[in-house]
Amino acid sequence: VGSVSFRSYSQVTGEDRSHLGAQVGAQRARVLERLSAIRHVVAVTSGKGGVGKSYVTAQLALAAAARLTGGVGVADADLKGPTVARMLEGKGPLVVEEHGVRPAIGRDGVRLISTDLLLDDGQPLRWNEPGGERFVWRGTLEAGALREFLADVAWGPLDLLLVDLAPGADRLADLAELAPGITGAVAVTLPSEESRRSVERAMRAALDGGIRLLGVIENMSGYRCPDCRTTHPLFEGSAGQELAAEFGVPLLGTLPFTHDHRSPSPGFASLFAALQSVLP
Repeated sequence: VGSVSFRSYSQVTGEDRSHLGAQVGAQRARVLERLSAIRHVVAVTSGKGGVGKSYVTAQLALAAAARLTGGVGVADADLKGPTVARMLEGKGPLVVEEHGVRPAIGRDGVRLISTDLLLDDGQPLRWNEPGGERFVWRGTLEAGALREFLADVAWGPLDLLLVDLAPGADRLADLAELAPGITGAVAVTLPSEESRRSVERAMRAALDGGIRLLGVIENMSGYRCPDCRTTHPLFEGSAGQELAAEFGVPLLGTLPFTHDHRSPSPGFASLFAALQSVLP
């Protein structure tokens, strides 16, 4: 079996008639320009689906908006399963202005961008990729969409931009390449051993990519009874504590499962305070 090697744009000789390298370079410059007005860019990752990562992102944004005066934004990078916009009650249509796309405004003034604001209700995300070998193009198109979220959205000055990543250990590496110098990443896990193993891989990939790990959040650490207001066990395990100890980062908080996902949880105020304390 022969090996396949790839060359970067800088290694390609001869005339580039498509000027693709220049286009990518210009877009990367726009990303840096947009993010230069944002104090902290924090990725929220999980490594697996079903841990409530988007809910945690939305509630963190609301807690941050109540505490910070310089503005808070959310980029929903879970392109195929976008939910943050609805959780934050952000609505389209998005408006394209001279200097970029104006982000939607959600609850408490949180600025946000999401494919949910671009799709008709109930319709899946469909890529306009070439007819053959679609799986080859899909990753490129996803990375391009994320790049546009960062480069073409006129975020303006912000104290904090949260990036809600899709599940998968490689998502952080994509973000770090598109937006070098991000502040760091927060990992969300369930208490279970299965979740711990999956999130461990994502955290390991973050370190391999030179991304700072800010801490761990354990979601659904118990079930809070709406009548008696007591918390009961929900999953076996202590993944949050174990991951925090393994990677030498703080366990920022543990969150019980609750039926009311629309009302801000009081626990997120202290959770965001813990996150704020580890921001550079």
